[in-house]
Amino acid sequence: MTVARAADLQSVRDCAAIDAYLADHPDATPFHRRQWIDAVAVGCAQKRHYLIAGDPILGLVPLNELHSPLFGRALVSSGFAVGGGILADDFGTAEALADAVWKLAASLSCPTVELRGGILPGDWPRDVTTYLGFTRDLAADDQAELLAVPRKQRAEVRKALSNDLTVDIGDREAHYAVYAESVRNLGTPVFPRKLFASVLDAFGDDADILTVRQAGVPLASVLSLYHRGVVMPYWGGGTAAARPARANDMMYFALMRHARERGCTRFDFGRSKAGTGAAAFKRNWGFEGVPLAYAKRTVDGQVSREINPLDPRYSLQVKLWSKLPLIVASRVGPMISRGLG
Repeated sequence: MTVARAADLQSVRDCAAIDAYLADHPDATPFHRRQWIDAVAVGCAQKRHYLIAGDPILGLVPLNELHSPLFGRALVSSGFAVGGGILADDFGTAEALADAVWKLAASLSCPTVELRGGILPGDWPRDVTTYLGFTRDLAADDQAELLAVPRKQRAEVRKALSNDLTVDIGDREAHYAVYAESVRNLGTPVFPRKLFASVLDAFGDDADILTVRQAGVPLASVLSLYHRGVVMPYWGGGTAAARPARANDMMYFALMRHARERGCTRFDFGRSKAGTGAAAFKRNWGFEGVPLAYAKRTVDGQVSREINPLDPRYSLQVKLWSKLPLIVASRVGPMISRGLG
């Protein structure tokens, strides 16, 4: 019987074994990496755990222990991620890891466990309808990429290309300012600045920032991850001035070019909730949505953690937050959001 245990993340042997397993596993994502859960732990002051099964490793699961005064406690694989979940060579090993995760959650007084992707335990409640993932191949060059974009969105990209917009790489300050304004306008709290810095520092060449400017002013910016030839624009947004300038359209088209220059062959547009404007926007770019499978288990008698900003219960809070002065939202937001992941 396969035995699961907590990895010693201070052990060179355990860390090397984890890295080797992830390097060989076809379903590994950036969110399974030690660097991801470490960055979340450092950037949001939340604890991290890593369970492994077998020697040599037959399966593993990274976890972030998230605590929010407003939304309670949860053990999540992985925190602030759209993926993660259990990786294993067989279902028996996956079940052993799921049991170990549940026992760990109980020991940490976390009433809810969330597994985002991976091998889902057979008896855990699962959700295959809320989220869609959007991925497609990159074209060979700019002209081919334009032709790969449906006609209506292609016209928007052409307008963006005709505007006086410039693109640069690496400006962390510009990215945070743009992103903070973008999510404030959507009525949600911005993540801590330290989270973005920690991810960039931990991932090194596997992450960067692309910013679009007009007359030197940042209008749109995105922090992207790179994994096995796939680019994933992860935390991106635009200011109020971005829309008339088509800066967001320029941002994604420029990122496609930048990713090709880095040797990428696929573009992962990330997840969006089904039926939302964000999902429609990605379809307009020629991406087809594929259902993502998540599992969430909550202790009997406890209220399941729900942090969906589209939940009608939060409509008033979202509306009020979008009206806050940016300086206030940027200061208060990280204190709230660091436990939401």
